[in-house]
This record gives sequence, structure tokens and C-alpha cells, in this order.
Amino acid sequence: MESVDLNAKDKPAFNPSLALVSGVLAISTGAIFARLAEAPALVIAAYRVGLASLILAPIAWWQVRDELLGLEKKEYLLAGLAGLFLALHFGTWISSLNYTSVANSVVLVNTNPIWVGVFTPVISKDRLSWMTRIGIVVSVMGGVIIGAGDFAIGRQALWGDFLALLGSICAAMYLLLGRNLRQKLSLLAYIILCYGSAAIILWSLVLALNLPVIGFSPGTYSAFVGMALISQIIGHSSYNWALKWFSASLIAVSLLGEPIGATILAYIMFGETLTWAKFVGGTLILGAIYLAARGETTSV
Repeated sequence: MESVDLNAKDKPAFNPSLALVSGVLAISTGAIFARLAEAPALVIAAYRVGLASLILAPIAWWQVRDELLGLEKKEYLLAGLAGLFLALHFGTWISSLNYTSVANSVVLVNTNPIWVGVFTPVISKDRLSWMTRIGIVVSVMGGVIIGAGDFAIGRQALWGDFLALLGSICAAMYLLLGRNLRQKLSLLAYIILCYGSAAIILWSLVLALNLPVIGFSPGTYSAFVGMALISQIIGHSSYNWALKWFSASLIAVSLLGEPIGATILAYIMFGETLTWAKFVGGTLILGAIYLAARGETTSV
């Protein structure tokens, strides 16, 4: 595992390790808030990134306006495409929570380092290490075990597992497309473009499909705000900030704490149990992600 690369010229204001831990804890609440929100999946996703973008927009305009106005058309296009995959990631993942358990959903959606390893040679022509290839095989085994356990419950849970896995693939594409942008842009400029474009896409879909956007219960509105503030702004932005000092492999491995946190919260709040199939399959997948992250030849 790689260490923090600090120097006197570019020393962080506070310990990046604390930011990373805080980010993982905050992201773990996303699945819980999504389950508490009594609204269509696309509406939940739209509120999540929409509220986050509205909160960040005035701050970004004040702090990084010149940087944003100086971007080239290609960079805006790349940011929009990254936002599209971020929107698809949230839409499919949140939809999965309506069909499968929080534990299954969070474990499967966190296989994105595996898919980063799969698509990296296609997009960047980088070579996969043997450790990454082993991780991919092990992750498939874990997915089969989890799927087999849910098939015994019903096809509905299996469909939820598929949506969570699709959300993971979309997240991987979002990370790969946004790689170059993150290296060129400051954190605030990067996240306002990605979150903002995702919000525009999701809200356009919500309005086009004539989905309900008002009239929800106070608990649902509270869940919307919680997802925007805690899961999105604190969670996602914390590990994006930590990427400046930590390797992408270390970030990916650290994010494996999300399934643990979400599963514990689901047990406390929803009484969800962890079957042997989920335990064995989830353990294999988490181990596979660890192998793939350690074996990545390039940073994400």
C-alpha cells in the first residue's frame, strides 16, 4: 500500500487520511438515504446531485470562475460525458435498492475498480497486471455466488444485483473519462462540472418521463438533503480531494469500507441479515477489488 506523498511546497491543510476516512463513512450513508426516500430512483438521483450542485454553484463561481471560463470546448464535452456516466451510475444503483438488499447493492456497485482495470487497456492502452486479471476472475466468482443466493429468493433480487453491477460499470467509465480533467482542474472546478452535468441530465429525464418531483413526505425530503450534503458533497468530494495526495489504488482499497458501513447501518435500521451466500460472495468480491487495486498499472 502506497504512502502519502507530501512536500513542503504543496502540503495539505489537514491530514488526508482523516479526509479519506470521513469520505468513506459519509459515502456509506448513501444506500441508507436512498432506501429511506420514498420516491422514484431517477428522482432520488436527480435530487442528490441537483441539490449538491446548487449548493456548490455559488461557491464555485466565487472561487474558480476564471478557471471555468478558460476551459476549452473539448474539456466541457469531456466533463459532460463524465457527468452522463455519473448520472447513469446513480440511476441504476439507486434503482437496484428497490429490488435487492443494501449489502448486495453496495458490494456489487463497489466493483468499479475491477471494471476500471478491464476498460483501461481499451481506453488508454495500458497493460493489465496478473494481479488485476486474477481480481477480475475472483470478482466474477463472487458475483455468481451472490446471484445464486438471490435467485433462490427470486428474480427480482437478481435484477437488482444486475442494476448494481451496471451502476459499477458506469462509475468506472466516469472515472476513466474524468481522469485527465482531474489532473488539469482544481477539485472545485472538477466536481461542479461533473455533478452539474449529471444533475442536468437526470432532471431532464425526470421531467421528460413526467415523474413526480414534489409532494413527498418530510422524511423523503430529509433523505434528499442528507444524500446531497453527506453522501455527495462530503463523501464523494472528500475522496476526490484525497486523490491529490493518495494513489488511486489506495483510494479504491479504502473505499471497500463502504459495504461494511452500509451493511452495519442496514442491519441497525432495516434489520437486514447477512446470509452465507452474501458473506462468501461479498468477501470474494472485496478481495478481488483489493487485488485489482494493488495490481493497477496506472492511476485513476
